[in-house]
Amino acid sequence: MVAIKRVWNDLLDLFYPNPCCACDTPLVGNEEVICTQCRLSLPRSNSHLIEIPSLADKFAGKVLVKSVYTFLKFEKGNRVQRLLHHLKYNNRPDVGQTLGRLYGQELRTARVNDQIDLLLPIPLHSRKLAQRGYNQSDAIAEGLSETLAVDWSATLLKRSKFTSTQTRKTRMERFENVSGIFDVTEPEQIKEKRIGLVDDVVTTGSTLESAIIELLNNGAKEVSVITLAAAY
Repeated sequence: MVAIKRVWNDLLDLFYPNPCCACDTPLVGNEEVICTQCRLSLPRSNSHLIEIPSLADKFAGKVLVKSVYTFLKFEKGNRVQRLLHHLKYNNRPDVGQTLGRLYGQELRTARVNDQIDLLLPIPLHSRKLAQRGYNQSDAIAEGLSETLAVDWSATLLKRSKFTSTQTRKTRMERFENVSGIFDVTEPEQIKEKRIGLVDDVVTTGSTLESAIIELLNNGAKEVSVITLAAAY
């Protein structure tokens, strides 16, 4: 039965090739979501090994952040942008889960898992969640949790206000747009916890900043940021 299933899957791959979400080449063998070549060559930031001042500067003087970790370097048109597009707009939460697991493995080598008690993904407003059908940050947190062996929750941080798109807004307009949009649903569950705040990409950091303020105001011991990608 296993052999028959393998032959059937090989035939499906032959006539309906499953492409890599980063480079569009057909996946082969046991490859899933991302081909082996892309897994090895995606542009890492290595922020878990060396501090990147331009990442820390996104929050400096605005809110207290323990550490800022990001997996990949984002540039327009590169493979990272294609991965994020699949994750957010092509109904591919498995991209987030896969990248979360990969990044979790790298963070674990630096023992980042020993510095975090709980992973909290940036939530979507219920209206946006209904439109998309899933929260991409939940998928990332799920993957990270699997390899870091750190619990995660999709319910402790809630997005209480619907906001307009951040595109084309100035830094100040972005912050004003997301100020006070989050609520902690069960403060006792985050009190004195070291939180890993999870998102797909950090640009200006204004959305993450608003969430960090809410977490710290509700008793979190410290907050670190973990994203799949960053423009810096």
